[in-house]
Formats: sequence, structure tokens, C-alpha cells
Amino acid sequence: MRKNAFKKLILAMVSVAVIVTGIPAYSEASSLPYQAYNYNYWEDIVYTPAAYEPDYVVAGLSLKYNGESIGNFVNPQDLCAADDGTIYLADTGNNRIVVLDSTAKRVLKTIDSFKNEGKDDTFNQPFGVAISEKNQLYVADSQNHRIVVLNEDGSLARIVDNPTAEVLEAGFVFVPLKVTVDYADRIYCVAQNMFEGIMVFETNGEFTGFFGTISVDITLWEKFWRRIASKEERAKSQLFIPTEFTGVDIDPDGFVYASNVDPNGLQGVRRLNPRGEDVIKKGSNDNLGGDLQISGSTDYAGPSQFTDVVYRYSGIYSCLDRKRGRVFTYDHEGNLLYIFGGIGQQDGNFQFPVAIENVGGDIVVLDGNKANITYFKETEYGRLINDAVSLRYDGDETQAVPIWQQVLLLDENNELANTGIGKAYLTSGDYVQAMKYLRLGMARSYYSVAFKRYRNDYLTAHANVILTVILILAVFLYAYPRLKKKGIIKPLFNKAEKRNSKADNKGEEDA
Repeated sequence: MRKNAFKKLILAMVSVAVIVTGIPAYSEASSLPYQAYNYNYWEDIVYTPAAYEPDYVVAGLSLKYNGESIGNFVNPQDLCAADDGTIYLADTGNNRIVVLDSTAKRVLKTIDSFKNEGKDDTFNQPFGVAISEKNQLYVADSQNHRIVVLNEDGSLARIVDNPTAEVLEAGFVFVPLKVTVDYADRIYCVAQNMFEGIMVFETNGEFTGFFGTISVDITLWEKFWRRIASKEERAKSQLFIPTEFTGVDIDPDGFVYASNVDPNGLQGVRRLNPRGEDVIKKGSNDNLGGDLQISGSTDYAGPSQFTDVVYRYSGIYSCLDRKRGRVFTYDHEGNLLYIFGGIGQQDGNFQFPVAIENVGGDIVVLDGNKANITYFKETEYGRLINDAVSLRYDGDETQAVPIWQQVLLLDENNELANTGIGKAYLTSGDYVQAMKYLRLGMARSYYSVAFKRYRNDYLTAHANVILTVILILAVFLYAYPRLKKKGIIKPLFNKAEKRNSKADNKGEEDA
């Protein structure tokens, strides 16, 4: 009876806490097909509430157009979303582009052909798609070795093919895989076996060069050995080939986000400025490569392999890991916000994820093997983090504090929340509170700033007292040896010793 009463008391306390705070008590973790987690300062795994949970899954067989089923998707490889939420899906195996509404539950049209110089033309394994600000559709028609640009009404705008330049090797075969376009209609293309970087085409289709080439570091010993080695030995040695890009996206400011497979697992995404320089921030652990702990089963051991990236808003971007089927989301400072997803058969898990997109606040993932689309909706935990990061991105550190405090109610060890609150106190000048939260957030650099400012303010506020004490000590140290030499101090001490001695003797007599 007492145990049941105790259980009822605990449940009542939890219910009251939920009602008072207005924060839902999450119980979906046990029903989710994956375990949500993050990494702390020491790079240890810490389990967290789920930031996103699977909402629903859409397969081609469930879709109809003009009253007829469009059939299964076959090896789909890419999708993109227009500003109004319209989704364009590259149904690669069916040689078509499927246009869906923002929910992906209704087919708006399918594109499997277009007029080219008065004749019907078709796609051959279209691999990538992108939509421009002018609502022109860019299709990486891979096995036709071209990029097809279609107007909003489906008519042909232009074809980009047969790039020529001195930097391209003789016999180069153009096989576009992923494509995106900026505000000036410049085309950025990830091509097969193109290690020199992202190919850039002007509006007229002219190839202008490579963008964002990833350099490979060679040790001094390797450089020395390659100088003294014979031609045959160099031919047998390891080739130092730059990393190949796997996905590409553009933010509203024209910066290109490009994913790549890093064999060392340190950096799987880059933010390239107009000059092609990587200006991405890497966060406190200097890592943008997904999982920090890469041990495990034989199938999934090794670093994450980012296959696509999507810029969302307020500096937030998400990367898709094809090795473990997980989505890693970072903020503009390179801090890892949350992780979700996994490999498996359940809804919310994947077999071979190939593309990721942001549609109306939902995260949408395309699985090439399952040939379906999974919609993930944000939980209260995810919404709070997204809102707080957005406020901080806009410079509203103070307004983000109550939101970070709600995050801590759900995840008391969230270092990012503690750091966010600490930075807000730092900005407002409350350095004591700033040091408290920054220490909990393991934000050492910001803690040092708060401590220095606190120390300076303390010294300034207590300067008179400190100087007075120093002056008294200086006078005493100066006068003490002189007073002792004249015998002034010793008698004082002797009198004090006599008084102490008499008190001790009296105490013994009383005893």
C-alpha cells in the first residue's frame, strides 16, 4: 500500500511540474526507432531528448496522378524544395522528375520528356535536381552527360553540356551528379570522378573553372620520398587524391555549403565564400565530421560519410550521414545541436539515405534503397533549441535566455544551453552568473573573458580599500624593524605573554 501511495505521489508531482512549466514530459524516446544523443566537451556520448521524430513516410506506390498510380520510385537520388514548398524529386531509375506538393502526398505533375529543337527529348538517369529563384528547374541528366534547364511551364530554357577547358583532362566525360544554382543563375555542379572541386558554369552555360578544391596535406617525409623515389616506385605509391564532394546547397547570402566524405572524419562539410575559400566555423571541438566515436560493428565502424547537406535558416544547417543513417545539425558557430536517425527497417530509419531537404520547418530525407521520403517534425525540445539559436544568430542573446532555461528543464546537462545563458549574462555585465553557467557549459574561452572582466571590476570597485591595506602593510614593514630595535615592540609582546601566562595558570588552579 505504501509503495502504491508513493508511486501516486511521484506521478502527481511530475504532473504538477509539467503543468507549471508548460513543458511536455517526453515519453516518445522509448517508441522512437533511434536513440537521440549528442557529445559533451570530453567527446563522450550523452543521451538527450529527441529533437525530431518521424511524422510519416511517402512511397511512390501510394501516390496518384490523374487518378492513376505513378508506381514505385526506382533508385531516387535527389530532391529539392522551392520557396513555396513544392518538391522536385529525381526518380532516377524511372528517368523522370516527380513534382509534389509540400506534404509530398499529392502529385502536381511528372516530367519525363521535353521539346528540344522541335523534337521529344528524354532524361537518362537524372541524378540531381535544383530549383532557382526564377523557378527554373535544373536537372543533372547524368547519363546524357548534361544539365537540362527547364522553365516553369516545362519548356526547355537551355542545355549545359560538353564543358571544355585546358584544366580538363583529355577524354574527360561529363557526368553531373548534384547541382545547385545561385541568385545570379550560376550553376554549381558536383560531377562524377571530379576531384578538383565543384564545377562552375555561368548563366550562358560556359564552364569557368573549379570551386572550393579540397587540398590534401602531405607530410615532409612523403614529400622527400617522392623526390628521391624512382618513377616506378612513385607509380606504386599511394595517390594523394583530393576529397570528392557529395552534395551542395546555397544559403541566401550566396555562400555554398558542400558535403564531402572525409576519410579522417574531421570535416564533412564546408562553407565556401565567393572566392571558393572555406570560411566555416568548427565549434569548440574543431570537428564537423559527424560521429566523434567511430568504433562499433564491422558494418558501421569508421567515420561518418556525409552524402548531402541542406542550409535551413539562421545559420543552421543539417548533414546526412549515409553510413549510419543519421542527421547531424550544426549552428553557425559549428556547435553540434542534435543528432537523430539510424539504419534499420522502421519508419524513421534508413537503408541508404541519399538526400536531405528542409520543407516548411520539417526535415525531409530521401532513401535511395527504400525508395521513399520520410518527414521528420520537430519536438518541443528541437523547437526550443532552434528558436534559441535563431535569436542568438540575430544578436538577441538576452531574449534567448528563457528559452535556454526551458531547454535545461528537458536536458539539464545541455552544454549549449548553459553556454547560451552564460554568454547572455556576460553581455549584460553579470560576470558572476556568467562564470557559473559558462563553467557548466565548459566554454573555457568565454569563461576566461568573464573572469578577467569580473577581476577588473572587483579591483576597480575596491581600489581604495586595497590601496589602504597595501599602504598600512608597507608602513608596518618599514617601521617594524626600527621599533623592535628601539625595544618598543618587545615589551608589548612580553606584556601580552605575561597576561596569557597568568590566564593559563588561573585556569589550572580553577581546574
